[in-house]
Amino acid sequence: MKNIKITDVRCQKGDAAFLIDNGNTSILYDTGFGFTGYDVADNIKLVLGERKLDYIFLTHSHYDHALGSAYILRRYPDAKVVAGKYAVEIFGRIGAKRTMKELDAKFAKKCGAGDYEFLGDELKVDIAVDEGDIIKAGDMEFEVVNLPGHTKCSVGFYCREKGLFLSNETLGVYDGEKNIVPSYLVSYEDTIKSIEKAEQLDIKYLLAPHYGILNEKQTKYFLDNMKAASEQTAQEILDFFKNGKSDEEILRMIKNKFWHGYIKAIYPEDAVNLNTSIMIQLIKKDFFSK
Repeated sequence: MKNIKITDVRCQKGDAAFLIDNGNTSILYDTGFGFTGYDVADNIKLVLGERKLDYIFLTHSHYDHALGSAYILRRYPDAKVVAGKYAVEIFGRIGAKRTMKELDAKFAKKCGAGDYEFLGDELKVDIAVDEGDIIKAGDMEFEVVNLPGHTKCSVGFYCREKGLFLSNETLGVYDGEKNIVPSYLVSYEDTIKSIEKAEQLDIKYLLAPHYGILNEKQTKYFLDNMKAASEQTAQEILDFFKNGKSDEEILRMIKNKFWHGYIKAIYPEDAVNLNTSIMIQLIKKDFFSK
């Protein structure tokens, strides 16, 4: 992409952290886990050298996307954190931070990480944004697109000039090939509306969380198939229910459909089990309560 460099600064499978830089202004798109935060900061340093990090864009408040920001800000205290307005509320909840701490520590242990200081109380948002807000990051300009469905606070960032879209998991988790994993955890209906909103944008390049920048062919495939992936999975779950399948059987079948290859490498099994269980209950509630 002309004049914009996007660098993968992740250091752990399942992390989400990419550096967007046009030589004058730098933006960190998501920040990864807490236990990898300082390592991500080291990777940023390798790219920027003595230059500062200007912005941190958070797609939503989940620990594997946002918690690293507290650690990175220790190294780059002048960086401005941009996130959805509802994320501000989440970061202020004691229970939410306790859950982040537990999940981060659990995965850190699986990854063989040693003891580390939890900085959840330092989570902050400097610029709380809503639908249609414009963030001017030096010469780059991003329009905020609310994309609830994965979480209530999920947002995307659209650089209309470049046709670049900084996506989030509401649209699905992509393996760069044919596998698009639906991820509606708070609302199926909102997810479909968010996907339809994204379909209206003129997107040439998409930066996908947990994967990276897609080329034009991958971007087209994802945009053409993201809605169908969510709709078909919801229908499959409904059909399983109608055929008398138990929640455990449905979980196993949906997991077998998606959890392989690249997705298996980046998606911890306990997380896929939890998230798929939530999706199953969400579909059951949304369709069988009508």
